[in-house]
Amino acid sequence: MEIMTTSPEHEELKTMIAMLMEAYFQETRTRCHGIGSATFRRAAKQRGLEPDECYCLGQKKDIPDIAIEVVLTSGTVDKLEIYRGLGVPEVWFWENNQFSIYHLRTTHHELTSSSKLLPNLDIAVFANYVRPTDQFDAVMAFRVAMCQQG
Repeated sequence: MEIMTTSPEHEELKTMIAMLMEAYFQETRTRCHGIGSATFRRAAKQRGLEPDECYCLGQKKDIPDIAIEVVLTSGTVDKLEIYRGLGVPEVWFWENNQFSIYHLRTTHHELTSSSKLLPNLDIAVFANYVRPTDQFDAVMAFRVAMCQQG
């Protein structure tokens, strides 16, 4: 078990990413169900985790499709292994001002250059709008960019 406290910087980053995700879902008319940082457990596999943000695509499910982790300091828990055991298809890590996206294969999560679940989302462009000190303007600029992109 790992107990972590969150800093204002961490909370601002996770909120900013959530605002951008929700803007993306709205602008692309992608049905989703946001779950935030709920705890997910599989007692049979003795695994549990609280992502910083997570989403089910389509409708609500027992396990999210996308889990997002904001990494400011490294912990001791192998989160990808826990997400694999839970069956979370995609895990996004925000670290050093960029995303690393891992997609679940049969036995492990594999680092990919883009989201397999949101293939039309340019993750590098998306990352440019993660500006927590400028939340409103960043989200509005992201929406404008998506509309111009088509």
